Amino acid sequence: MLSAFLISLLTSVTPIASSSAIAQAPRQIVLDPQQMRPLNGGLDEVPMLNSNSPEIVQTEGILLSAFPADGMAYPEAHLNFPFQGRFDLFTHHISKAPPPEDLRTLYIGAIAHNPTDEPVTIDVLQAASYLSQPDAPFYEAPNYSLNNDGSMYRGPGDRAMLDILRGRRQDIFPAQIMIPPQQSRMLINVPIPVKELEPPLNGRSGLSRLRSNGKVYVATLALYARSNPDGSERAPNLEEWEQILQQGKLALPRDVVPTPPDLTEGRFEYSRVAGVQIGSQWFGNLTDKDSNDLAIPKFGESYSYGLSLLQYGTMGTEQVQTAPLKVRYPDTAYSAHGNYGVQYNLTLPLHNPTQQTQTVVLTFQNPIKYDKPVGGLQFFEPLPEDVFFRGSVRVRFRDDKGLAQSRYVHLMMRRGERGKSLVTLTMPPSDRRVVQFDFLYPADATPPQVLTVTTTK
Repeated sequence: MLSAFLISLLTSVTPIASSSAIAQAPRQIVLDPQQMRPLNGGLDEVPMLNSNSPEIVQTEGILLSAFPADGMAYPEAHLNFPFQGRFDLFTHHISKAPPPEDLRTLYIGAIAHNPTDEPVTIDVLQAASYLSQPDAPFYEAPNYSLNNDGSMYRGPGDRAMLDILRGRRQDIFPAQIMIPPQQSRMLINVPIPVKELEPPLNGRSGLSRLRSNGKVYVATLALYARSNPDGSERAPNLEEWEQILQQGKLALPRDVVPTPPDLTEGRFEYSRVAGVQIGSQWFGNLTDKDSNDLAIPKFGESYSYGLSLLQYGTMGTEQVQTAPLKVRYPDTAYSAHGNYGVQYNLTLPLHNPTQQTQTVVLTFQNPIKYDKPVGGLQFFEPLPEDVFFRGSVRVRFRDDKGLAQSRYVHLMMRRGERGKSLVTLTMPPSDRRVVQFDFLYPADATPPQVLTVTTTK
């Protein structure tokens, strides 16, 4: 069931170190009794071109095309979904030398075409794209690190999502792209080099938030570097990208075929995503029913909200948060399991309705995945080696002195890990305190996680 979200092969080339005590100690599952709540709010209507299959790319070809099929050599490779206004472009792919001796650099391209008779301008609002090597290696890190300066990241998905969370546009992206009538332009044209690596394996993750003032079609493509007369490599040019778009097949190798979502017996395969999803951000105001407030838990108790809940991983809530796919290829995921690149924007209007001062703690946790209710959250003691979440979250709140705080925290959490306090508030009787929590779900993470509110003993 976890197969589609196992940490990418890039992680295996830099394994997480662990003590012999962790490796040898018997592992137990510990149940923390508490309430799981479905997450308030929902996804917006912004479409996202989600290019994540094949994850490992070993041939030239089409990764994901939302172009019309007319005039294309392989019509089945084109899904015909036009973009206009706000839309996102998410890419996450790995280059692995097809035979080990072929060390050409793989390029990932995203091409946009203006089918109209007027110029179209695409504004690049925020954008980031990073390699695993050397931009964001999978090194060991603490499970909790303050990250206000943005210097902590582990993996390209982690680093790219942090940039977007901080509102950045990486300098490799222009602020604006103008596409003349009936012409195309490249949105990205970026390399994944493997030549100096052992093994020859590298990956790249990226997210662009875009706005178009007219209709455009978009596709992601894969080409190997072209050779200059002196034998050096060069990036493919626009004409070469257009040729593979028009003449190319779907890139290989294909990922595991997904299990139809209505099948309930046997092994369930989520598979990788290649399609256009509807939903870029989840907005949620976490209040109690028929109230503008969120009452803190009773003394010594907790409740949690699921993050990136998915089929067979609803944590007892029966809520699936996965962004639906408007168009997809038949051998790829039925929905955007994992919500890679989706931003969660959550507001917690906390209220202490008691007559006693209470201490309230907000934590981000990585309990063991389950579907049907188990009476609480399950955790491992001691923890296993496998890391299930690498990413930064942001919390904004007023502290106990009334001062506004904005805190970025980098988390690197193993499966079944409880987590540490993101925010601790001392709330007098009848006190109200708003906490805003947000993050973008990073590639190379395994859903779901939870956001937990506890009134401590």
